[in-house]
Amino acid sequence: MEAFGIIGISLGAMGFIFGISAFTRLNKLEKQLKATGVLDPDFKSG
Repeated sequence: MEAFGIIGISLGAMGFIFGISAFTRLNKLEKQLKATGVLDPDFKSG
């Protein structure tokens, strides 16, 4: 049963890392789109 715990923790950590990297990439994209004028400068992402 400990194997399921190890698998769960490792998958949870990978999901957390993926979420953080996706969030930072989305912020970079939003800044770039605002700089090029595609998005309004006062656009607030949900």
